[in-house]
Amino acid sequence: MTDNDRSTVEVAQIVARTPARLRPSVAWVMGTWLGRSLLRLTANFIKVQMFDRSMTIAAQVFVSVFPILIMAAAWLGSRTSESITDAVGVPEETEIVLQDALANNAGSAFGVIGTLLVLVSATSLSRALTRAFASIWDLARPKAGINVAWRWLGAVLTLVGYIVLVRWLIRVIDGLPAADTWGWLVPLTLDTAIAILIPLLLLAGQLPARLLLPGAVVFGLIMLVVRPASAAFLPRALEASADHYGTI
Repeated sequence: MTDNDRSTVEVAQIVARTPARLRPSVAWVMGTWLGRSLLRLTANFIKVQMFDRSMTIAAQVFVSVFPILIMAAAWLGSRTSESITDAVGVPEETEIVLQDALANNAGSAFGVIGTLLVLVSATSLSRALTRAFASIWDLARPKAGINVAWRWLGAVLTLVGYIVLVRWLIRVIDGLPAADTWGWLVPLTLDTAIAILIPLLLLAGQLPARLLLPGAVVFGLIMLVVRPASAAFLPRALEASADHYGTI
């Protein structure tokens, strides 16, 4: 059965399940390019379990990225920790606790074994992203092994660096001429680049960059809206959590 035949059958099934008075309108909508595109989009969205995967990845970002940021602050010193906490936007009292802890322990707070455990644990984010990308593009997941493990670690470290770099650049750009233009152009470029680089790394080059580019551009455009909203919401959410559950 061809794709057109499958689309015809799907449209007929949808029309058959529609109340009789709405069937002509639904049949007309589903007979258009837009209607068929929405049908395929909805079917693929359900197929890859997008909502569940998104929630899983969001949780993995929290438990993978934050420990690496704290570890980096512990190893690199108080000046770096100030830059990191500013980039993340933690509440003031949490920042004070973090600064005190790092000042007292410095790199010994983690040690070599602790650092390795944090890095290995953080690769769970890369594995979750790999499963999501493979499902979205209907590809076989790269087999686990040493040749893949470096990609997992490289991807999560790249994401950590990207998060800090974008926030730092946004603050720098605010003091430059034509800040309004650079303020959206630089983040858009970095967001598009990271949305191409991470799948390339995790899928071991199974997809060419040109296929990833349209989705990467859409991701960059969405982030132009999401980033200012998160910059306003996240600190308040963290403060509310700190008030309710405590500073840690």
